[in-house]
Amino acid sequence: MIFTTANEIPGRNYEIIGLAMGNTIQTRNIGRDITQGLRSVVGKELVAYNEMLTKAREIAVERMGQDAMAKGADAVIAMRITTSMVMAGAAEILAYGTAVRFV
Repeated sequence: MIFTTANEIPGRNYEIIGLAMGNTIQTRNIGRDITQGLRSVVGKELVAYNEMLTKAREIAVERMGQDAMAKGADAVIAMRITTSMVMAGAAEILAYGTAVRFV
């Protein structure tokens, strides 16, 4: 499965299948909240949050790929990733793009 943020794949002919998407919602751990809060006071990187969001992006992209494959796609073009707060302490990561089939 090919994923690209480009709006087309040069040199390839394909037909558009439609939207492919995958998401996950991640919540913070109260124990990590305390240590990360202390780190933020002194201006350090919030490593635990960074790791959580990196893993969440990987999950969302994997789920988008599964959605695209279920639709018979060979690639996803114009791929994007968004983040939004669902509630206090919970973030949704959404990966989406245009599923295409090579012809």
